[in-house]
Amino acid sequence: MILWNITPAVAGSAGNSLLNGAELGLIWGLPFFALLVCLALMPIFAHDIWHRHYGKICTALASCFLVPLGCIYGVSTALYEANLAITGHYVPFVIMIGALFTVSGGIRIQMNTHGTARLNTAMLAIGTILAGWIGTTGASMLMIRPLLQINGWRKNIVHLVVFFIFLVSNIGGSATPLGDPPLFLGFLNGVSFFWTLQHLLPETFMMAVPLLIGFYFIDRWYLSREPDQKEYTNEPLNVKISGKFNFLFLGAIISFVLLSGTWKPDFYIPFFGLQLALQDVIRDLALLGIAWISYIMTPHEVYKANHFSWEPLLEVGKIFFAIFITVIPVIEILHAGTDGTLGSLVALVSDGSQPVNYMYFWLTGILSAFLDNAPTYLIFFHMAGGDPRELMHILTVTLEAISLGAVFMGAMTYIGNAPNFMVKAIAEQRGVRMPSFLGYMVWSCAILIPMFIILTLVVF
Repeated sequence: MILWNITPAVAGSAGNSLLNGAELGLIWGLPFFALLVCLALMPIFAHDIWHRHYGKICTALASCFLVPLGCIYGVSTALYEANLAITGHYVPFVIMIGALFTVSGGIRIQMNTHGTARLNTAMLAIGTILAGWIGTTGASMLMIRPLLQINGWRKNIVHLVVFFIFLVSNIGGSATPLGDPPLFLGFLNGVSFFWTLQHLLPETFMMAVPLLIGFYFIDRWYLSREPDQKEYTNEPLNVKISGKFNFLFLGAIISFVLLSGTWKPDFYIPFFGLQLALQDVIRDLALLGIAWISYIMTPHEVYKANHFSWEPLLEVGKIFFAIFITVIPVIEILHAGTDGTLGSLVALVSDGSQPVNYMYFWLTGILSAFLDNAPTYLIFFHMAGGDPRELMHILTVTLEAISLGAVFMGAMTYIGNAPNFMVKAIAEQRGVRMPSFLGYMVWSCAILIPMFIILTLVVF
C-alpha cells in the first residue's frame, strides 16, 4: 500500500485527469478528508467560527491540494486539474442548483386555513413529488413555510418537520437527476435522465408511501392532543400563490436539462485543454438566463415575504468548490481499483469480479449521512468503475444501490443533505423547538433504519 508517495505520473489526455491513481498515496486525500471533518463537526461544535470563516477554510483546504500539486508536478498540471474539475463538473452543478434556488424562491404559497392530518399528509406528498423535479432544496423552500404557517396554532409539530426532512428534503429527490445533487453529478458523468426515473422510482414509492401513511396516523394522534383541533376540522381550504409565472421557468429548466441529456450533436468547443459539449454549454447558458429573467420579473415583495437570501446558495457554492477540488486525487485513487491505496475499501464492495450491492448501498449511505452525499456518491460511482454505460446496463443494481444510499440516507442526520439544516433553521425561526443533532438521529434511526433493512432484503 502506497501511503506517502506524492509524485504523480502522466496518465491522460484532454478531458481526462493527468494523475495516475495507482501511484498516489493517501496523503493527497488529506485536504478532502479534512474538509469533510469540518463539514461534519464545525457547524455543531464551532458554529460561529464556521459561519464567519467557512469560505476561507474551504479556500485554504483547496489550496492544500493545488499548491503541492503545482510545486511537485508543475503549475500547468495543477491549473489543468483545477479547470477540469471546475469547468467540467462544478460550474454546471452550481448553475443548476442556483437556477432552481432562484426560481423557486420567487414562488410564495399562502394558505388561509389550519393544518389537519389529511392536509398535512397531502402537502408532504406534493412536496415529495416536487422534490424530484425542482430539487430537494427548491421543494423544501417552496413547501416548508406554508406548512409551518397552517400549523402555527399547534403546540407539537416537531414530528411534522422531521418527516418533512425525510420525504421532501431527501427521499423525494431520488426520482430524477434534478432532485438531488448526487444524481445530478451522475447525470453530468453520463447517467441518462430517464434511467434514474425508470430504475429508482419503485424504491422511492417503497419508502415514501409507508412514511406518508405512518405520518398521517402520528399526526392524527398529535392533533387529538390539541385542545382546539375540533374547531378547524371542517375548515375550507383557501390557497393563494404569488409569482405563479415562475412555474413556467421551472418547466423551462427541466426542458433544457432534458435537452442536454438527449440531444447529442457531437460538436465540441475547445476550452483551455478541455472539449465542452455544445448541448452542455447551451444548457448552462439557458439556465443562467432563466434565473436572471425570473429574478428581475419577480416582485421584490415576494422574495421579502419568503425571507429570500443568497447566503444559502453562496454557502453551497463555496463549500462545493473546495469539495470538487480536493476530491480529485481520491477519485483517481479509486479509479485505480485494487491497485490503489484504497484497495482494501474497494474489496469490501466486491466479491472477486462481482460487486456486493448491499455493501454499496450501506457504505454509500452511512458516509452520506455524516458527510455530504454528493461527493460520497461520486466516490462510489468511480469505485464501481465510473463507466456510465456499464453501470446503467450491466451493473444496474450496483448503480441503484449507490444512488439510493446517497439520496435516502442523507435523511439520517441534519448534515446529510443541504436542505436538512435549512429546514431546521426555518422551523426554529418560527418557534419550533427542533431536536438536537443526536435527538434528530433518534427519530431517523427508529423510523428509517428498519425501512432500509427491508429495502436491502427486497432489492439487494
